[in-house]
Amino acid sequence: MVKIFLNGCCGRMGKAIADLCYHNAEYQIVAGGDIVTNDSLYFPVYTSLNECTEDFDVIIDFSNAKAVPAILEFALSRKKPFICCTTALSDETVASILEASEKIAVFKSANMSLGINMMVELCKKATKILYPEFDIEIVEAHHNRKLDAPSGTAMMIASAIDQEISDNVEYVYDRHSVNKARSKNEIGISSIRGGNIVGEHSAMFISDEEILTISHSAQTRDVFAKGALTAAKFMSGKEKGYYTMSDVIAQYTGE
Repeated sequence: MVKIFLNGCCGRMGKAIADLCYHNAEYQIVAGGDIVTNDSLYFPVYTSLNECTEDFDVIIDFSNAKAVPAILEFALSRKKPFICCTTALSDETVASILEASEKIAVFKSANMSLGINMMVELCKKATKILYPEFDIEIVEAHHNRKLDAPSGTAMMIASAIDQEISDNVEYVYDRHSVNKARSKNEIGISSIRGGNIVGEHSAMFISDEEILTISHSAQTRDVFAKGALTAAKFMSGKEKGYYTMSDVIAQYTGE
């Protein structure tokens, strides 16, 4: 059984993880942290992390960008593996996470879905084979309450593709003000916001003769909760270092 400290436990994703753990004997949430308490949860919730006295194996953080430095310090003080599921982090916070990986095990992904991370791996393979003959465009769609655009996942896909290209790649987010033909080294990134879309991502590889589209559709937010728990099992007992979903997928592919 993996014992978890869940930060951001009163949020939408925190509650989804708590519900999955309640019905799964492989995981136990022993305590949580949030800016508010919630008596309806089946574990103690701390507004001050240092008040936590329970022992645990890993920390899952699904909070917000401003809360990450505090939970990272908590992980360092307890010397526990830290799973960062929170997005829209500042460069300073990302640097702190990388620095912390020299002392504890740290796991970070812009998207906790196993499916979306498998899509990233497929996009990398497609880029190796198809670029530069094929133009590459990324399209993402989310609900109308999402504040950032493009999504962190779209940028994760773009970055993975970029790593497979030796050219100096340019990300292009908006074409309406640019009156020129598309450059070969561009990766176009487009955003759609509407309704209650959980998350849609497509990478299009486009030539004059054909189009290859690699896409992923999240049907419910449980996919992200399940991915976080998969990461928790993977990280339990890990030594210091920096880990991503690519490391989890490697367990199944042998790569």
